[in-house]
Amino acid sequence: MSDKPSAPATERNREAILEVLADELRDHTAVLEIGSGTGQHAVYFADHLRNLTWQTSDRKQNHVGIEAWIESANVANVRRPLELDVEAPPKLDASYDAVFSANTAHIMSMHAVECMFALVGQLLPAAGKFCLYGPFNRDGEFTSESNETFDASLRSQDPSMGIRNLEDLESLAETAGMQRSSLHAMPANNFIVVWRRADSL
Repeated sequence: MSDKPSAPATERNREAILEVLADELRDHTAVLEIGSGTGQHAVYFADHLRNLTWQTSDRKQNHVGIEAWIESANVANVRRPLELDVEAPPKLDASYDAVFSANTAHIMSMHAVECMFALVGQLLPAAGKFCLYGPFNRDGEFTSESNETFDASLRSQDPSMGIRNLEDLESLAETAGMQRSSLHAMPANNFIVVWRRADSL
């Protein structure tokens, strides 16, 4: 379909992310993706990770684009999007043993980030994993000049947005019953942070 939305960054980062997810989620079966955006990541990862059922989700206004990608890809293990706002999440009937989210924490308000971690902590069973991709500060410092510039651009658009400190996210994860199990450095000054249910470590 020619009217599918396109986010060029997803084409650039998907192979590196896939390599990490293939290892981290090799023993998992059902993933909830929070903030599927265009849907490009979902169909690509689902196509390459056939051990997983990939559940897309986002706010309603993004569903048409996600569904266009799903329809075009015709991948059996990716699911049509759920309507999901982390600040007012619905009751989710299905069970998930992993959650994935990419490039969401810095465009959400900090309150929304807190809500996302609380939701993930409620959803994950023992041995469940939360894989979060994006740029993060370490020890309160930007990891690159480009990230500092990006953060300033975000905050000029909306003061509630911005690159989050990894240490703050660690605190939110701990409150939600999770502990960090790995940290993967990624291209373009990004990371994938993986948290596991604390009772499974």
